[in-house]
Amino acid sequence: MFKAAIIGGTGYGGAELCRQLLQHADVHLERVVAIDNVGKNLGEVHLNLLGRTDLVFEEMSPKDAANGVDIVLLGLPHKVSATVMSELLETGAKIVDMSGDFRLRDLASYEKYYGVKHPRPDLLGTFVYGLPELNRAAIRDARCVASPGCFATTIALGLLPFAKAGLLNQRVRTVAATGSSGSGAYANAGTHHPYRAGNLKIYKPLDHQHRPEIEQTMADAGAGDKFHLDFVPLSAPLVRGILANSIFDVPADYDRDRVASLYEQTFADAPFIKVVKGRYPEVVAIAGTNYVEVGFELGHPHDGLRSVVATSAIDNLVKGGAGQAVQNMNIMLGLDEDAGLMSSMGIWP
Repeated sequence: MFKAAIIGGTGYGGAELCRQLLQHADVHLERVVAIDNVGKNLGEVHLNLLGRTDLVFEEMSPKDAANGVDIVLLGLPHKVSATVMSELLETGAKIVDMSGDFRLRDLASYEKYYGVKHPRPDLLGTFVYGLPELNRAAIRDARCVASPGCFATTIALGLLPFAKAGLLNQRVRTVAATGSSGSGAYANAGTHHPYRAGNLKIYKPLDHQHRPEIEQTMADAGAGDKFHLDFVPLSAPLVRGILANSIFDVPADYDRDRVASLYEQTFADAPFIKVVKGRYPEVVAIAGTNYVEVGFELGHPHDGLRSVVATSAIDNLVKGGAGQAVQNMNIMLGLDEDAGLMSSMGIWP
């Protein structure tokens, strides 16, 4: 039985980490560290956990949090994870970080999109990027993993078959809608329910912090030098889920069977990817789970090309957050990749 600790356990990402680890058969959750709600039982804050554990939120140093555990999972905000990393690296624990602090390898990109100086720029590029469908072997040997962002996971998995086939040496345009839980547990004027429930709006058009992350991932997967992502995020009136639609061109001789074979080859060993046939991916089919639905549609040939819409759907808190962190943890600890994650089916309707 492996032992795990969570640092940053009171937000929505932390809540999902707690839920996943409390039902994990091979990993015991030893402690949950936070700076708020200290002394409260987990179930007092995360109501779905009431009666499931005697653990309470504790306040302690990162070094003490890592004491005696095999792995530490960080549910801290962006710009905060980096401030505790030096102390954590002095311990023997493996690390999975859910923030954006160590996803990008380029310092200038980090400082531009996150708006702060990085406290440990020397560590950029030392964390393995935790997208198992692309980097499984490297994750297996890693001590430190940077788990991907929610939009980045959704869009990258939709584009991955085409990047690997060398078809993304071009501009790609993506519109992706996300649920309100992606804005975190503490509402502000633009994200609280009365404002959002009957509303649709874009935000950070062409300038979201996940854009360079996706471009880095696609380059690693085989996209060409001319690949560029125009990304427009959409705030949707739902709590969980992301639906992404990416539009680009492929040669006209890529018919439905040929494109379908790209998906089959790319995701043959991916336990959480469902390639949808006969319909398009939907959020309701995967809500509450670590699964991803991917699919596509083709346009009619024109001037030697045809348009593709690559669609993908995830739960932003599970595969887009804590579930993928647990998936990475499993790989790092030598467990079955789907341990603790396969029992959850989507809720219908």
